[in-house]
Amino acid sequence: MSAFYNKPIFTLFANLGAIGAATYYQSQNIKFNHEESEARFDELEGTLRGHIGLIEDALDRLEGKKAKEGETSKKDQLYEKRTRDEKKGEGKK
Repeated sequence: MSAFYNKPIFTLFANLGAIGAATYYQSQNIKFNHEESEARFDELEGTLRGHIGLIEDALDRLEGKKAKEGETSKKDQLYEKRTRDEKKGEGKK
């Protein structure tokens, strides 16, 4: 029993284990929070693009410009466009 419970060695390994577990937990927590914030920013980006499209559509109406046949509104074009997907080459088509 005294071989296993040698106080300095046991304390050393207990401290190293606790530090390793805390480091692993914090790294997983940071990774999860980073993924969550990316998802929120992607949603926010799409919303902002949609609002910009609404403003541009309203400006076109005020200026008297007409949309061509079969052309979708700028709001739809901008809302569907995601820069993150375009960077990876997986954009919506």
